[in-house]
Amino acid sequence: MNSSEKVLIKGNYAIAQAAVNAGCQCYFGYPITPQTEIGEYLSGKMQELKRGYVCAESELAAINMVIGAVSTGVKAMTSSSSCAVSLMQEALSYAASDELPVVLVNVMRAGPGLGYIYPAQGDYNQAVYGGGNGDYKIIVLAPSTVQECIDYTYRAFYLAHKYRNPVILLADGLLGQMMEPASFGEYPYPEIDNSSWALTGAKNRASRAIYSCARDEKKQIEHIKNLFKKFDLISQNETSWEEFKTEDADIILTAFGSMTRNIKAAMNVLREKGIKAGCFRPITLSPFPNNRIEELAKEGKDFIVVEMNMGQMFKDVKYAINGAAKAELINRPCGEWLSVEDIVSSVEKFMEKNYAASI
Repeated sequence: MNSSEKVLIKGNYAIAQAAVNAGCQCYFGYPITPQTEIGEYLSGKMQELKRGYVCAESELAAINMVIGAVSTGVKAMTSSSSCAVSLMQEALSYAASDELPVVLVNVMRAGPGLGYIYPAQGDYNQAVYGGGNGDYKIIVLAPSTVQECIDYTYRAFYLAHKYRNPVILLADGLLGQMMEPASFGEYPYPEIDNSSWALTGAKNRASRAIYSCARDEKKQIEHIKNLFKKFDLISQNETSWEEFKTEDADIILTAFGSMTRNIKAAMNVLREKGIKAGCFRPITLSPFPNNRIEELAKEGKDFIVVEMNMGQMFKDVKYAINGAAKAELINRPCGEWLSVEDIVSSVEKFMEKNYAASI
């Protein structure tokens, strides 16, 4: 297949093949729907390429195998879903502290607890704020199409190694299971030299170590401050979003991931009805595009946040607005996606309540 040729492919398979193209040398995983096809695809492909593949005994084992692999400087990843990612939180805290380039794909399902395989976006807090101990931050990328599942898998590996920081690709059951035309292209990023820190076995053992235990309080304080300085740099260089028709908008529909598809359609319907609507989508959920949202709010634009959870990103949008504009939530926790009609109807009610004199 020509690298630029489009193929009809399922989201989970697209992520798996993109990881291969990005140079992933090791995959460790444990099956859980709705992401099981990632491991299933790689069980054949990685062996075919003579790369590492292990179906681990648990999610705990899988993420810790990834930590061991990336400690040597190679590209490695795991994938899982929601309740199983909960089991990985301790390891993610270690990886952030040890500055290890772990790549984790989370294809979200409904929760809390075991939940079920309905599509949902309830892992926003888990990904952005984390459930591990201590002060740490993780880069979080949220694709909205199968094509972006490919593009952001590439970006996840690049950012993880560029900044020596864990990266989560936060997809959902809809994206993992749906099929769309997409092209893979070549891996578009330069390779990162890891030789200054990667473990090499007994050689150089005395001068190099990876561990989190800090017996010196001052050094631990300095270490945490340096981790946050690094994330400030990530925020400056890597924060990304997309926006549509925000220039003249009175109301901005905001969503992340696959829910973005419906707010774009709703925006077009609202425009036809004479309501000046725009769209804003954070691509990096962490770092979050606070500055741009604040700018739009100060221009007098109100926000309606559309989520398949109980308002997890909504609080971050309200924080970014900082009282400069109104904000309202349209949501349901899981299952059938919020329809374009539901979104349009909710926006019309919001406009009637807040803009009665102008409509």
